[in-house]
Amino acid sequence: MRIASLPDFLLQRIDRANGGPVNRQIYQVIREAVLSGSLPAGLQLPSSRDLSKELKMSRNTVTYAYEQLIAEGYLETRRGAGSFVADTVPDQIAALSPHNKATADMKDAKNNASGLSQRGQHLLQKAGVSDLQWGAFMPGVPDVTLFPNKIWSRLQNKAWRRSRADLLTYGHAGGYFPLRVAIADYLRVARSVNCTAQQVLITTGIHQSIDLIMRMLGENGDRAWLEDPCYWGTRSVLQSQGIQPVPIPVDAEGMCLHPSDLQHPPRFIVVTPSHQYPLGTVMSLSRRRMLLEFAAAKQAWIIEDDYDSEFRYGSRPLASLQGMDVNERVLYMGTFTKTLFPGLRIGFLVVPEKLADAFSTGHSELYRGGQMFTQAILSDFMQEGYFASHIRRMRLLYAGRLKRLQQAIHHHFGDSLPTGGGDAGLHLALELPAGSDDFAISHAARAIGIVARPLSRYYMHQETAKPGLLLGYACVPDEQIQPAFDKLAKIIKAHCPVLSA
Repeated sequence: MRIASLPDFLLQRIDRANGGPVNRQIYQVIREAVLSGSLPAGLQLPSSRDLSKELKMSRNTVTYAYEQLIAEGYLETRRGAGSFVADTVPDQIAALSPHNKATADMKDAKNNASGLSQRGQHLLQKAGVSDLQWGAFMPGVPDVTLFPNKIWSRLQNKAWRRSRADLLTYGHAGGYFPLRVAIADYLRVARSVNCTAQQVLITTGIHQSIDLIMRMLGENGDRAWLEDPCYWGTRSVLQSQGIQPVPIPVDAEGMCLHPSDLQHPPRFIVVTPSHQYPLGTVMSLSRRRMLLEFAAAKQAWIIEDDYDSEFRYGSRPLASLQGMDVNERVLYMGTFTKTLFPGLRIGFLVVPEKLADAFSTGHSELYRGGQMFTQAILSDFMQEGYFASHIRRMRLLYAGRLKRLQQAIHHHFGDSLPTGGGDAGLHLALELPAGSDDFAISHAARAIGIVARPLSRYYMHQETAKPGLLLGYACVPDEQIQPAFDKLAKIIKAHCPVLSA
């Protein structure tokens, strides 16, 4: 509906007592009227002198509003003629008749009420994120309450005292070089990774590492072999980049390939060989050698996710798959999320030497890296030996909590419910009887504040999924493990009558 009288229209909407500055109110009312079409393009407005008289206010008040509207393009001035409403509607939209526009709007709303792309909708449908990130039995989360805050604070103060401009600006060339050196030194000793500091890139974690690999080496429609089940985040990042995930089942020796799989080589092979996520199996030497030889022969890229290998109980951490690679086909990923604290958001990616320069440039171009100051603190934390001592301390602590959880499970179920991954990592997988509804159990547990992720949701296809629960123990205080599992066991028995018989 068009406005018959601008002064009357303004007087009805201006609140001199409680509406804020009057000049701002005039600006907002006219702006909204232009956008709604109530003041059509080409309409001449009263002069600032005439409008101020009609409104009984200072001319400067009206002038301010007009000048602001002109500056933002809602009004335009014509020499000797005055101020007019500008034509702000694009030609393409103006060309739509009301009927056509309404039809188009209805069609768009019917196809996608949210406006999300198909890729975005699929991402939300498969999302595995949780609003609860702490407590029994959240998997993959370390005990952040025991992080050496005082040491970190001292190193932070030390970094501030020597602070330079290059630590407070954007990162470049793969991250803070002393940290890259510290990571390379650590990986060579602890994980048998063959690398130099130039091959190490600092990322925000596993998600960004995978994203960078896909952008630099993948094309839309490429295929990637994924362990089935696998970490949901890996699958989400791949699909968001147009990569087609191909589920490969996992057995006691790791990724189990069928002869027919070998007839269709993928572009990528994503594995967690040292501690399969989420089942906890270790890839056998024969499977490792087979994958390396296959990747070399078919020019496929192996992405090794070594997310929590530091925590192995009763034996030394296993050597990396990358350390066995002589053909430079493995990209190795790690993170400090599990070893230090998730909020740190620092991980690393080790790429073949021939890709180092390209990935360094691509990383800077895509992500405009930062956190150089934090990276400098972490570098000192590692180089001064605090990282290694923290790992040793937490390894002993987590081993004790794992034992307590295993005892709690045995107390309620004896040997009737097998567990996987119990000699390493921060969680174990509890198998449930065939036909169990692990999602219902997880939902009931969540209602009483307990996290027990359903194993079936980690499989790509529900028809091949096996029921179970992922139980993290690292972030659960010792004295809370038994009481928390007592509550969970009651829920499990209620949903699995065969266990109560």
